[in-house]
Amino acid sequence: MRDRYARSITYLRLSVTDLCSLRCRYCVPAEGVPKRDHRDISSVEELVEIAQAAVDCGVRKVRLTGGEPLVRRGILDICRGIAAIPGVEELCLTTNGVALSQLAGPLREAGVNRLNVSLDTLRPDRFAYITRVGRLEDVFRGLEAAAEAGFAGMKLNVVLMKGFNDDEIPGFVDLARRYPLEVRFIELMPIGQGRTAQFLPAQTVLNACPALRPVEGSGVARRYRSPGGQGLVGLIEPMSHRFCGSCDRIRVTADGKLKPCLHSDQEIPLRGLHGEALRRAIQTGITAKPERHHMDETGRSEAGRNMHQIGG
Repeated sequence: MRDRYARSITYLRLSVTDLCSLRCRYCVPAEGVPKRDHRDISSVEELVEIAQAAVDCGVRKVRLTGGEPLVRRGILDICRGIAAIPGVEELCLTTNGVALSQLAGPLREAGVNRLNVSLDTLRPDRFAYITRVGRLEDVFRGLEAAAEAGFAGMKLNVVLMKGFNDDEIPGFVDLARRYPLEVRFIELMPIGQGRTAQFLPAQTVLNACPALRPVEGSGVARRYRSPGGQGLVGLIEPMSHRFCGSCDRIRVTADGKLKPCLHSDQEIPLRGLHGEALRRAIQTGITAKPERHHMDETGRSEAGRNMHQIGG
């Protein structure tokens, strides 16, 4: 299905929980995320039904997000249910990696095709600081388990933050040189806990690593490769180089609200709807997609929620 601006909407980012096992400073409040009643969060069956309706409307790729999706009870059932939907060509999952050492194999067996792992630093002390409660070694074990489970083409998502990890850019780029993965540098967005004072344009990566050479490709990331490198470096620039004109996604929050745009406060309730009514609501959300967001590094998102409440 196409929206009002002739963009083909084929990608659903489906949040399964707003809870997280970490408390990253730009995403989650220091006190953590209060648990909500199970009745306030979409059930396994509702999530699969929403995915099915989205596929009926033209979606071909589904990404499970959170919070942290691996803390969601029934996550493997959710994966199995969505993977079994005819028309789902790719089922992906974004995770902080902490629980991957136990779940990488089962996720692969449940039908997940690809993993994105969020990792903002390669230093244990900084990881403990930015996550407030995490251990870097747990993520490394998770990455090893994912590779052993057969996940290929993994992506590392690195949020660029001035004064925190800008000096680690060459180290992350070197990972993409030595291993067949994609390191994606993402500009910090002024949403929720994100602080504009820490904003760094993605161009900083090219300045720090001038040997990178552009690679042709599609999607939201500009891609580069080091000479002789096995993997890729991606730059995702929601602030300095908006990619709204090619946006192909819709988002659904864990409490069943469709957001036509991450940075819009518009939300369309989906819970309680079934069959044609559910499909019509999703079609309404696709039609409601704005042409672009109206946010820059000096402003604030109009999202109305923190990132963990929407789905990263």
